[in-house]
Amino acid sequence: MTAFSWKKMIRGFDDRRDLLIPGDYDQTLDFCTRQFIQLAQEAIADKGFFTVALSGGSTPSALFKQLASPQNRDLVPWQNVRLFWSDERSVPPSDTASNYHMAMASGFSSLLLNPDNVFRMHAEDDIEQQALEYESLIKTYVPNHSFDLIMLGVGEDGHTASLFPKTHALHTQGRLVVANFVPQINTWRMTFTYECINAGKVIVIYALGKNKAEILTKVLNSPYDPDNLPIQKVGTPEHKALWVADTAALPEYPT
Repeated sequence: MTAFSWKKMIRGFDDRRDLLIPGDYDQTLDFCTRQFIQLAQEAIADKGFFTVALSGGSTPSALFKQLASPQNRDLVPWQNVRLFWSDERSVPPSDTASNYHMAMASGFSSLLLNPDNVFRMHAEDDIEQQALEYESLIKTYVPNHSFDLIMLGVGEDGHTASLFPKTHALHTQGRLVVANFVPQINTWRMTFTYECINAGKVIVIYALGKNKAEILTKVLNSPYDPDNLPIQKVGTPEHKALWVADTAALPEYPT
């Protein structure tokens, strides 16, 4: 796989957010794969390891399968990758609803990862204490709690990670990871906070497919209202959020 200059493809949107539309679904998934590999290679060459926070969802699942495919799997020194997760459901790792389970089932279990570098969120019990312990792991293994890559998606209600509309985690200060009760679905989730997300070196929000078109247009064009559209608070002038969308999700922005 040859190197590519993905930063040259970026379109500035505002002072906190950028856009990148590589093409149709397959072209965009290929871009996401190439970007992940390049970021990993560069970080490992620079400092010996790559810190990444994975996301749940259909696009990350497809991306993980691409990364674990025969043509890509040897392009990353996986033993030097430190795997974290940006959020997790309050289920055990064997549950198919678990973001950890999804990543492993989508190909990561077949990669030559160092088990000591795989940091799953233990959200199935004592979630508030476990959130504190996960925060401690980040402080230990992620310099300045600034991930090389944070992968995010956006829900149809505007949530990202497990920062759901009108939940207490939206206003948390001084924490990197918290337990967040989500009344809309009557459950607890463990999630990164904005403080953790917005410290990332590269923050990518994936929005692929026609089913993302409505929320993507709303999030990008509506007045700033993160209590109701939490994803709007992702990105700062110092660490801009990069929205990666395909032409089905943003048809009005041709490639």
